[in-house]
Amino acid sequence: MTVSLFDQFMSPTLLGIPLMALAMTLPWIMYPAPTARWLNSRFLALQGWFINRFTQQLLLPLSLGGHKWAALLTSLMIFLITMNMLGLLPYTFTPTTQLSLNLGLATPLWLATVILGMRNQPTHALGHLLPEGTPGPLIPVLIVIETISLFIRPLALGVRLTANLTAGHLLIQLISTAAFVLLSSMPAVALLTSTVLVLLTLLEVAVAMIQAYVFVLLLTLYLQENV
Repeated sequence: MTVSLFDQFMSPTLLGIPLMALAMTLPWIMYPAPTARWLNSRFLALQGWFINRFTQQLLLPLSLGGHKWAALLTSLMIFLITMNMLGLLPYTFTPTTQLSLNLGLATPLWLATVILGMRNQPTHALGHLLPEGTPGPLIPVLIVIETISLFIRPLALGVRLTANLTAGHLLIQLISTAAFVLLSSMPAVALLTSTVLVLLTLLEVAVAMIQAYVFVLLLTLYLQENV
């Protein structure tokens, strides 16, 4: 039973070729490209409005130096939301349930913010490792603790996204299996379970969007510390 539950998180293959790359290119294929026409479709107008609003909210805590990252962070947000939402469809695979992919997204971006801070303002960047007014005996301990907390940031980003999506998918599969099994013996309980399943699916839609936003928001905060 345990093996069958976690089979949904295995990377699918076709003729021995992993299909994760195909799943990752799907978001870029789905969205239409802007056109040179004076009047765009309603979907393009809605897409442009959403991107503009999100970019404005994203750049609020950032100084002017961090505005160069707007295109990258906005693209990452749309990419994560699309993959998370597509994974809620039946018979689909969610690449963001793989810790390797999430760490592959989090580690280079986090490292870029650290390198940016070390290059532009090394004194300020290293000053985060030692809070002001620290007693002398606690200085070595706090430096070690702050260094560990610095290097654990990409791991926390990846694990948070993976754990939330994995837990939601497992709950959906468990409740849907229970509703199917109870349908023949206890229809009333099966109907109640199906109602819970619908509510849980709506909750997972919200979680898919919120987790993508939290992932990008934390990267923005890391960037603000080093800009």
